[in-house]
Amino acid sequence: MNVGILRNIGGQLLKEIPLLKQKPLTQTALGVGESGDKTFPIDKKAEDIIISALEASGEPLTIVSEEFGIKDIRGGGKKVLIDPIDGSKNAIAGIPFYCTSIAVAGGNTIGDIGLSYIVNLINGDEFWAEKDKGAFLNGERIYAQKNNELYLVAYEAQSPKKDIPRIIPLLAKSMKTRCLGATALDLAYLAYGSISIFANPSLSRSFDFGGGWLIVKEAGGIFTDIEGNSLEKVEISLKKSVSLLAAGNENLHKEALKLLKQ
Repeated sequence: MNVGILRNIGGQLLKEIPLLKQKPLTQTALGVGESGDKTFPIDKKAEDIIISALEASGEPLTIVSEEFGIKDIRGGGKKVLIDPIDGSKNAIAGIPFYCTSIAVAGGNTIGDIGLSYIVNLINGDEFWAEKDKGAFLNGERIYAQKNNELYLVAYEAQSPKKDIPRIIPLLAKSMKTRCLGATALDLAYLAYGSISIFANPSLSRSFDFGGGWLIVKEAGGIFTDIEGNSLEKVEISLKKSVSLLAAGNENLHKEALKLLKQ
């Protein structure tokens, strides 16, 4: 598995997914995916494109996907974490901020991820990273924020009544805040330096953040749970297992942890 294969998948997605654009909130759910979330036509189409391409690669792989669940190809092998449409609620509401996220791991934990790819399905931005080789946007090396200013804090609030009070001290210190609705894309733009900190106090699944985890790390960022614990030993599975806190650098991360303990 290499970046070229993942970029070819991204190219196909960019050709076909925009054709599914409809009026806001007119898509009917097809059912419930293996992760427990509703599956919409756009999710199913993206997943079908990705799985078909992975099957054609000829490699033994084990797919871990939000919609399909777990599937072995040619007896199974490296784990491929797929979020076919991250930000599907944005997509069906007509909000232009969603992506596809793919991560490839040689073992059973987040720390085993060695290749990641995220494609913005609106503007075509392609982010990728290989372990110890850096992070890239459209072929150019990228780096997370280097200074210590809290320019912009992005966050996810799956349960707003519970989540937002938990992170209010952090949001209050930031110059700007955003809840953009696509975790992987938030993390990709954090790696690019557009976002200072990303926080999600709710539990996430490995395919929600696996692609972004390596890209952030390779761009020089820090990525833990919201208590500051490493994510490297988090099991790759369909379960919601861990909160998220990513920052452009170590000082920003320390400041975020300090604020979140207030």
